[in-house]
Amino acid sequence: MNYNESNEMTYAQSFERSAVNTVLKNVYLWMTAALVISGLTAKITAEHSFISDNVTISIGMAWVIFFALLAYLMFVPRLMLKLSFPIAAILYTGYAVLMGWLMSYIFIVYTASSIASVFFITAGTFGAISLYGYTTKRDLSSWGTILLMGLIGLFIASLVNLFLQSEMLYWILTYVGVLLFVALTAYDTQRIKDMINEMAGDSDASRKVALFGAMILYLDFINLFLRLLRIFGKRK
Repeated sequence: MNYNESNEMTYAQSFERSAVNTVLKNVYLWMTAALVISGLTAKITAEHSFISDNVTISIGMAWVIFFALLAYLMFVPRLMLKLSFPIAAILYTGYAVLMGWLMSYIFIVYTASSIASVFFITAGTFGAISLYGYTTKRDLSSWGTILLMGLIGLFIASLVNLFLQSEMLYWILTYVGVLLFVALTAYDTQRIKDMINEMAGDSDASRKVALFGAMILYLDFINLFLRLLRIFGKRK
């Protein structure tokens, strides 16, 4: 290999790394935008009197939104990779609004200062774990099946505990959930990085992968935040 060929290869690798980093930056920008949208939606919703004055309606509405979000989550993320970017962005924004509406109860139950404190704890934890997922040389793909089974088990156990109302099980599921979503953050970050590498050179696909990745990491962040809020949040 001569000097010119070596230079061209080095330049190509540098350009590819720069493109990957740009897409990854967009992932976190979209994720941050969704967190802002959800936070504002939750706060505005909580400040409306019908939430605090009629708990029965708000709880019933919360369940409706919860199952709507669950159905949304089952079908939309992968669909986002096939839709046009504007439509995918609208679906993504709509999800953030619905999630914010569902999360409005936290401003009624917990003090604003504890919500802010737990948010920053979550952000620090998430950032460190996501950085690990991005930089580690270890292949985390083998975690996928275990984490999926853990998610299913956590969901089923949480539904069962709605009827059992076991405080011990509630706290066990809370701490297990923290560990599960910490692991998912690292796993998903590496998976998104691999997807971005595969889509390098395709600008339209890369934009949709950035949106898809943002949604996955946004869900990891929200789930981690809600469980840490149970542990560290101060009730009114």
